[in-house]
Amino acid sequence: MDGSQRYWFQYFPENFMWSQGMMIAIEMARWGGSAMSEVDRVGQRLKSKIGDNEAWGVEWEREAQRIEKMGDDATAENHPFSAASHYLRAATYYFVGERFVKPGAKKTELYQNCLRCFRRGIKVRYPNIERVEVKYEGTTLPAWFMKAPVQGRAPTVCFFDGLDSAKELSILFGGVELANRGIHTLAIDGPGQGEALRLQNIPSRYDYEVPAAAAYDYVASRPDVDAKRVAVMAFSMGGYYAPRAAAFEKRFAAGVAWGAHFDYHANWVKRRKVLESGGTKVSAPHFQLPWVMGTPDMDSAMKKVEKYTLAGVAEKIECPFLITQGELDSLSPLETGRLLYDTIGSKVKKLKVFSKEDGGAEHCQGDNRQFGSNYVADWLADILKATPPQQFNPHT
Repeated sequence: MDGSQRYWFQYFPENFMWSQGMMIAIEMARWGGSAMSEVDRVGQRLKSKIGDNEAWGVEWEREAQRIEKMGDDATAENHPFSAASHYLRAATYYFVGERFVKPGAKKTELYQNCLRCFRRGIKVRYPNIERVEVKYEGTTLPAWFMKAPVQGRAPTVCFFDGLDSAKELSILFGGVELANRGIHTLAIDGPGQGEALRLQNIPSRYDYEVPAAAAYDYVASRPDVDAKRVAVMAFSMGGYYAPRAAAFEKRFAAGVAWGAHFDYHANWVKRRKVLESGGTKVSAPHFQLPWVMGTPDMDSAMKKVEKYTLAGVAEKIECPFLITQGELDSLSPLETGRLLYDTIGSKVKKLKVFSKEDGGAEHCQGDNRQFGSNYVADWLADILKATPPQQFNPHT
């Protein structure tokens, strides 16, 4: 048993990747995106199928369909709040089920089901979330905009995903806490992420200042946004994206790497060895990196990702910058966070290390997402000088 198995709950102790997938669902409960008993129903059915990624997708879809049906029944009975709650949980389960399914028709179907349920859920439970499209190189990038309950122009965060998440989760675990502090959130699927990858076939790119600039242009055009108080933030693999964006797009007033990366290629050299040896201490199956990169195989994906380094880049960051890092991060070691912190050129910078004792010590605080969300939101509120709403609203 390694150190990670001693300090955080692993539903499947013999399979790190599956346990991390379970935690994604479990940790969404704080924002109405899951229920522990429902997650456990799926887990119990998977106990005899550990490592069978096809079975993973089948069982999560089965539970999502059951919960969505509860939403339909509540709708028919004219109980919109109950229905919306069911739809939000179903959306999470469809997305978690899609996580380990190979790219193809079934994966697309599961994500489309997630989108459908998410739209129906937020309409009632989070009416301050609106669907928006961000202009980008002859097309658009899909996003959700969560409006904080404040008057006038307010600070805003452009929030990108990582290697294997999507805006439907991040607008809740990131956006809710920001809104409670008077900050708007644009949760956006950039190139290689979420809907942009799944439904528009837009692969990742190393020069992430380009989609980040597009996100900035969009929020700055809104009458409810203070264009001088806009931050860029990204999650997991986004620990490369956000520093890159902040280094070259000087209009951002602050930046957050929610989970540090520095040389993403070097990180994947290690992950590839784990995958090829049959290990599970990775976040996603072997197909994920080539799919995100838009390349035909792992060799070409590894070649493309050679450009994903912050060497010679982090030094160019001038705005206040936060790095969050788990003390025992299994996917990006603490040394990476320290290297990024030491290299960043900003005069105002912070490396927050979440310890084993306090919680949040795993990758991107996957073992205690609310702890990470609150810390990030507090730091941004201080830096962007946000004015909190006069009254707390649990649905913002």
